[in-house]
Amino acid sequence: MTAPDHTVDEDGDRFDELEVGLDSGAEEGVALPWSLVWQRRVSQRVADGPKGPWIVLFASLLGVFTAAFTITVLTVSLADVADDLDSTAGTLTWAVTGPVLAMAVLGPVAGKLADRIGARTVYLWSLVGVAVFAVLCAVAWDATSLIVARFGGAALGAAAGPAALAMINRSFPRERRAQALGYWSLVIAGAPVLGVMIGGPLVDAASWRMIFVLQAPIAVAGVVIGFLVLPTVPRGPREPFDVAGSALLAIGVGSILVALNRGSTAGWSNPLVLGGFLLGPVLLAAFVVVELRTPHPLLPMPWFRQRSFSFAMGALFFAQFTYMGGFILTPLLLQEVLGYSVSRTGLVSIARPLAYSVFGPLAGWLVVRRGERTVGAAGGLALAASMVGLAMITADTGVWWIEGSLVLSGIGMGAMTPSMTASVANSVDAADLGVASAASQTMGQMGTVAGMQILLAVQSTVGAESDAGSYSVAYMVACGTALASAVAAGLVRAGRPAEVAVATAR
Repeated sequence: MTAPDHTVDEDGDRFDELEVGLDSGAEEGVALPWSLVWQRRVSQRVADGPKGPWIVLFASLLGVFTAAFTITVLTVSLADVADDLDSTAGTLTWAVTGPVLAMAVLGPVAGKLADRIGARTVYLWSLVGVAVFAVLCAVAWDATSLIVARFGGAALGAAAGPAALAMINRSFPRERRAQALGYWSLVIAGAPVLGVMIGGPLVDAASWRMIFVLQAPIAVAGVVIGFLVLPTVPRGPREPFDVAGSALLAIGVGSILVALNRGSTAGWSNPLVLGGFLLGPVLLAAFVVVELRTPHPLLPMPWFRQRSFSFAMGALFFAQFTYMGGFILTPLLLQEVLGYSVSRTGLVSIARPLAYSVFGPLAGWLVVRRGERTVGAAGGLALAASMVGLAMITADTGVWWIEGSLVLSGIGMGAMTPSMTASVANSVDAADLGVASAASQTMGQMGTVAGMQILLAVQSTVGAESDAGSYSVAYMVACGTALASAVAAGLVRAGRPAEVAVATAR
């Protein structure tokens, strides 16, 4: 890739072609490359049009889709990948779990970069990295090269989500953010489903490598579209980067996540697992101390004194714990207890993410009218009810009961995600939307890994895989975390419906 053309504004700041262009106050007569001239005209027309925020939304979501749709299809293709690369499915699970860990660990750093140098710039370079590493995945020659390429793509792709959220939240007024974030939920839940629907037949007809052959041009399309229509976000203040805080947070969170990830396979008394559980909290405590003392923290601690930030983060953690813990348990229950085939399990299980993706936009509209607290708490109660329904499944349970419980789970998560994500965004200044969005994603990823590993451990400790009662115990534990998410959402400060806010402003 050739180096981008540069221009210089009157303060000497450099802008490249992955930025929208110069400020409106830039010096007259500055020569711009043709690409910037064209791009500025397109982006200005988008900004001036009534649909501008929605164009920004869907352009941003293309990048989110690019990063999300490969996860499920790669998971179900691990056996084929292992055969082709002369490895084992156990080794290659790192190609799936590794990116999740990388995104959780690096998210806050990426979010801070988005706030400092511009969300649009970080977003576009992130997608460039995703495209490059997708090509490397497609030509991987052994398990190690595939895992390294997946880690590299995830490390760069970790920036796309926080940057996209920052641009979306800046494009919509506070009272309308949840409405936009409903579509965010649609993509987050729908992309893995679409990945299986499209990628599965593609893998069967050709090769697992086609997953990444397909991902690369989608990422490039995201770069081109984003370059044309996404708005410039002013750079943040030129303050020192919090290197110490970033390192402590990354290693602390990473230690806990690795311990959770390896605990169910290596054993909870394994030295690596125990070391992760001991080291992680110590480093996170040190992170808090550093953040309280540094003048330019990565994550300002006063944010946690705000109910709408701290309780929303807790609600996201417990909701993801419940949803993804149930997500990993249900296929095992259907196959081991009810005797479902793999294909029938997939068809039944798809009801949950479909309900999530469909209800997410509807929940966004409801938040505008009822507020984040009401919709979030209702979502947590729906998740709890779904876990009770799943806990009641036996070998004789009909498919409609199962489908109803799964749909209820999707509805609950569809209500929780946009409402609590909007609550977090509305708690901080516009200049901090990147790192705040990344923090909420990291909290959700921690809930994901914790839920999957802990609920699996509960089930396997209580009974055998064919024992329906052991699944019931695990689901009831998940019901408890769902109720915790409802309580946390209920403690978020009540927001005013959009109509009241507009009337007050007038």
